[in-house]
Amino acid sequence: MALALYPGTFDPITRGHVDLAERAARLFERLILAVADNPGKKPLFSKEERVAMSCGALAHLRNVEVVSFSGLTVDYAREHGVDVILRGLRAVSDFEHEFQLAGMNRHLAPMVETMFLAPSEHYTYLSSTLVREIAAFHGDVSSFVTPNVADQLRRRFGPARHHD
Repeated sequence: MALALYPGTFDPITRGHVDLAERAARLFERLILAVADNPGKKPLFSKEERVAMSCGALAHLRNVEVVSFSGLTVDYAREHGVDVILRGLRAVSDFEHEFQLAGMNRHLAPMVETMFLAPSEHYTYLSSTLVREIAAFHGDVSSFVTPNVADQLRRRFGPARHHD
């Protein structure tokens, strides 16, 4: 299994996403982190901004490529010779949706496997939604995202307020 696809909205990419990408980069010859262009989710950052932030956060991984895509993940996977779709599972609450998605993807593209990875335990609570919410209220997100992403969030919402 040489090529894995890690799809997501990555709005923004978090240290939990980076953790999964780092571990997947050790398991596969190549990893494509695919930023989904899903306007229905009304992302905070544009597709181009999310790609740029992801590139910055993953620059230390030589075998990882960041791309954007629209449409079905399995279509992208088939068109690019992907062997495995990688998905993260933080908690039991993620499982039901991800299990359904994996079953549907298997039906649509039987040759593409889905692999689940759990993040390191100190990232299980982390989500892009929570990071956006904390940043919107000027909270400090520096321990949840890489410095380049924290900079983008500060530009969008203003600096964190420190409470003494």
